[in-house]
Amino acid sequence: MVTRTVLTGLSGFMSLTTLTLATPAGSLSPLEWGGGPLTADALPRVTYTAHRGGALEVPENSMSGLVAAYERGTAQVIDVDTRILRDGTLVAMHDATLDRTTTSKGPVRSLTLRQWRQVRLRPGAGLPGSWRSERPPTVAEVLDRFGGRIVLMLEAKDPRSLRRLGSLIRARGLTRSVFVNSNEPGVALRAHRMGLLAQVWRSREQMRTDRPARWAGFVDVLDVDHKARDVDLLRAVNSGIPRVWAHTVTTPGQRDRALRFGCNGVITDAPGLLARTPVKGWPANLV
Repeated sequence: MVTRTVLTGLSGFMSLTTLTLATPAGSLSPLEWGGGPLTADALPRVTYTAHRGGALEVPENSMSGLVAAYERGTAQVIDVDTRILRDGTLVAMHDATLDRTTTSKGPVRSLTLRQWRQVRLRPGAGLPGSWRSERPPTVAEVLDRFGGRIVLMLEAKDPRSLRRLGSLIRARGLTRSVFVNSNEPGVALRAHRMGLLAQVWRSREQMRTDRPARWAGFVDVLDVDHKARDVDLLRAVNSGIPRVWAHTVTTPGQRDRALRFGCNGVITDAPGLLARTPVKGWPANLV
């Protein structure tokens, strides 16, 4: 039996929930919510998402980093970027090339799965702790490891991969447990029509002319730039879209501003920092 204490809510106003898990110690244990997988409906009133696993705290889009984000319990959603290889395999990678985060170079989409398995990540020198070089995971591996155990956010960097991504999600019964993210409202509409949870992110420049109320019928999460103007944040919050989360937050001050404007979640590179820093001026009964 494994006992884990899970933090829920925001730091300073968090509740501690102790879960006893009937699985061998040392394994990645599912959080059991009823008889099925953890779904978006179980998310707290204010949600933390670990952006790329929490890229200021762990190697981004790495299996060891994602496991650390999960085990630390400082976020209720884990974000992973997805790209497609030449042979149609979906993999966890933010950039279009291997150059920045791995020991290899060249475009991701030029590789086959066999070649992908030779790639090794290069953890950032400034990360806290000690991290080994490892193979970046495929999306199927991420879904098999975390699907149903925590809510996932998968960004479709290649819109043409959406059908394949949807197939992977549906095959595992995770249509209510995975947000499919894109910068393009048209892709979000396609995801919605496929029965997936649709998310759309927008930059502060795009938000100046966006009218997000037009998307309320098919967008489950509106992912807004925390640097946006006050008026643009208010327009997003009042759009009728049920979840409005601010990206990419790295400091408590950025988080607090987004929450004051009515956002009900933050997407952060530093979930551990935010989880241990209370929100200024928020009484506990509002979280």
